[in-house]
Amino acid sequence: MADRVGNILDLNGKVALISGAGQGVGRQIALHMASYGAAGVIVNDFYAERAEAVAKEVRELGGKALAAQGDVGDFDGVAKMVEAGLKEFGSIDVLVNNAGNMGPNPDVTRSYFVDSTPEGWKPWLNVNMYGVLNCTRHVLPSMIANRRGSIITIISDAGRYGDQNSEVYAFAKAGAAGFTRSVARTNGRFGIRANSVAIAATRTPTTAAAFESEGNMQKILRQYPVGRIGEPTDVANMVLFLASDASSWVTGQTYPVNGGFTFGL
Repeated sequence: MADRVGNILDLNGKVALISGAGQGVGRQIALHMASYGAAGVIVNDFYAERAEAVAKEVRELGGKALAAQGDVGDFDGVAKMVEAGLKEFGSIDVLVNNAGNMGPNPDVTRSYFVDSTPEGWKPWLNVNMYGVLNCTRHVLPSMIANRRGSIITIISDAGRYGDQNSEVYAFAKAGAAGFTRSVARTNGRFGIRANSVAIAATRTPTTAAAFESEGNMQKILRQYPVGRIGEPTDVANMVLFLASDASSWVTGQTYPVNGGFTFGL
């Protein structure tokens, strides 16, 4: 049985593009793809050195990788990135819309929505909404031509539950989930599936500061029935399932990977 499960999760012959894969969850997804036999992994990140570092890790695992620096909020830049990936590997069979949060801008902080301005909304919308639109738009034509593909969008429980003082972020994540369902309904006839993965508190370089205080950690953990926060591997395991043929009859769904922070039917 173990061999059978391992085989059905294989990504042999499939090429994956992961946005925001230079660290954290995206990095682990890239390494998972390589470990399970992906024919190629396109590692996108806003910072070239981070993309190249993860691409190097993929190669050390025996996989083939292309480091693709770029801002997912840049429509033309994403087009060039996808073109480079197709030139390198011939196809893109799996798209993981992972880039999120506030993107590359470390100065963006949450505030009361009533005090916010359109200028403050832009970083959140650029990566969490336009990033998903741009990457999906440019990958779809080749998937349609090849009549196969799996699109996986990492959203947040903020988009399902609504976090305090996170209105714009929640708006973008909920919109990305709705967009993904529409992509699934429209493109299923081409052999393309699209699903979302909703995550809660997960240990990454971006979130590390929130977990440094023991008091704050205990307050967070009280919200999680399983008694721990998430690790990048928890998310990567679900993404691997949705990228593989093991989920060939699964589309248009949102899967919470959140330690029970919220429940879904």
